[in-house]
Amino acid sequence: MGKRKLRVALLGQGFMGRAHSNAFCQVKHFFDVPFDLELRVLCGRDRERLEQMAATWGWAETATDWREVVTRPDVDVVDIALPNALHAEAAIAAARAGKIVLCEKPLALNATQSAEMVEAARNVPTMVWFNYRRVPAVAFARRLIEEGRLGEIYHYRAVYLQEWARRPNLPDTWKLKRAEAGSGVVADLASHLIDLALWLNGPIREVTAMTRTFAPGRDLEDAGLFLARFENGSVGSFEATRFATGYRNRNAFEIHGSRGMLAFNLEDMNRLRFMDASEPDSLQGPRDLLVTGPGHPYSENFWKPGHIVGYEHTFIAALGDFLQALARGERFRPDFEDGHRVQLVLDAVERSAASGVWVSVPPR
Repeated sequence: MGKRKLRVALLGQGFMGRAHSNAFCQVKHFFDVPFDLELRVLCGRDRERLEQMAATWGWAETATDWREVVTRPDVDVVDIALPNALHAEAAIAAARAGKIVLCEKPLALNATQSAEMVEAARNVPTMVWFNYRRVPAVAFARRLIEEGRLGEIYHYRAVYLQEWARRPNLPDTWKLKRAEAGSGVVADLASHLIDLALWLNGPIREVTAMTRTFAPGRDLEDAGLFLARFENGSVGSFEATRFATGYRNRNAFEIHGSRGMLAFNLEDMNRLRFMDASEPDSLQGPRDLLVTGPGHPYSENFWKPGHIVGYEHTFIAALGDFLQALARGERFRPDFEDGHRVQLVLDAVERSAASGVWVSVPPR
């Protein structure tokens, strides 16, 4: 018996559209995928670039109206890589049409929208592309935490530092327009930090935040910082900025506990720093672990030990895990409910930055 065919529509032709296209093309090379993926239609706004991208990545056809695409009977999966302001409308329409729905982060512009998306998609499989959960070193960090290797957690510290928005004469991009992005660096980069924090350290109870816009005339924030209290009693600090001169894409966290510590930096993504505080004092100190196997997450899917993986593998692994969960009829994480929990924290951060006070994060 042949594999079930899944016909995919991708909404979006930008940077994330390329990353997703690569994952759809490559996933069968690294995962035992129980489906045949057909790249049915690529949807975007720039007709000339759209045709070129479709030819490059093997999309069968193109379209410029996503509203027509999401209800097509020859589409099973709708993958949303549109500007943030369109996520909710597109996802709800696709879910109501009975499609499997994948969506880029942040899930929505606010928690009201994300709650509506969760409700609309109750009966269809969903996925949010929080791809950094699938970095082998990050997945290994979670394993160590679950094993109790860090003990009681005291501190969670996270930064996401980029520099591109400080440059003059930037090309026109929706990420710098409030009407299309909703907010600036908080939605774009801090959403990744929050998702990893919730996954690694548990729920956040309350936050206090500040934001700053450096570029004259820009109508959304260039930098955001906030403190957090977690339900497990630990405290956290978070910083996201596009004005970190010298850093191209530093997504990093440190976790300190009673029995050890962990530290990760995406710019050196195959390594995890780990300290075991139960060792004799003379042997204690952070050590670098090259997380490429043996026995590490995804080491059986990708290359031999010591042969490093890259950014693109995180999308491939996310899609591979999703498709395998789909075949088993199991819930995939992160799904729309997880994206909604991130959105609840994002909303609290924005309210705190506007009011200057601590803001509680609703449980759901």
